[in-house]
Amino acid sequence: MSDLFRFFRKPQYTPGEITRIRPLLRESGTSLILPYDQFIEHDIRHLEAESDSGNPDYILDLAVSGHYNAVAIHYGLAKRYWTRWEGAVPLLLKINGKTGFPSQKQALSVYTSSVEDAVRLGASAIGYTMYYGTPSETEDLPQLTAVRRLCDRYGMPLVIWAYPRGEAVDGKGGKESSYVLESAARMAVEMGASIIKSNLPKAWKPEFFENTDIPEYPKKVEKELQTLSKREQKVERAARVVKAAQGVPVLFSGGSEISEADLMENAQVCVEGGCFGFIFGRNMWKRKKDDALRVTKLLQDTLDTKAQPIFK
Repeated sequence: MSDLFRFFRKPQYTPGEITRIRPLLRESGTSLILPYDQFIEHDIRHLEAESDSGNPDYILDLAVSGHYNAVAIHYGLAKRYWTRWEGAVPLLLKINGKTGFPSQKQALSVYTSSVEDAVRLGASAIGYTMYYGTPSETEDLPQLTAVRRLCDRYGMPLVIWAYPRGEAVDGKGGKESSYVLESAARMAVEMGASIIKSNLPKAWKPEFFENTDIPEYPKKVEKELQTLSKREQKVERAARVVKAAQGVPVLFSGGSEISEADLMENAQVCVEGGCFGFIFGRNMWKRKKDDALRVTKLLQDTLDTKAQPIFK
């Protein structure tokens, strides 16, 4: 049997963190989490899905039936719906969010609940969105610091959504570039993350190479990356995010809806890059249940047979 905590052996974790992380792990030591926090960020557009996507009980049933390691939701759904399922799937309580109406230029994700709420509900971990690079970091980072202090007090794992946002990010490679996603992952480490959620980086647009506001280092790295095949690029981009996290386990997000073939390719390259697991939402719960469960099993098999930490 593999070491259950092999992705948590490089940095130091407290006994409280490890105790609460245990329910988030598969027997292979990996994790597959179902996030359903998108209705705050994306309003009600996902009600158009083929599935019963607006129904929290549908999501929780999918999480339980699919043997997910946690469901990531906000306070209202946790209190009104998750509690009825009597702990059948661990809770990752998302405690901040931002609606899609204000501009992203000075993005700030504010409290929707608290660490104390998570403790009272019986959550296994806290989820917090950190907007790396936003002009509002003077508010965001102190807010995150306050959350981390309370997580330390209660021995609660802190999962940081390491998301670059804001006008400065848009001018330096964009929110999906390797440069800023690697930097965001490292910032999450510096802020005390137990686990990091990241997106799989994408290639730069050509105009970024001519941007004099971007340092030479990321230009050099991006030029080298773009000499690789498309698949090799994806593996290396994932691996660079994992390396930036320096042993703090990385969950990769699925992002917007993509085809099953593209989803599985992204999952494979993230595993090859050293990820700890996946946190796939829309690409799962917007599918019809039978299809979602089938793809869920494919993802779990990929994690169970191939996922290995880079740092030991």
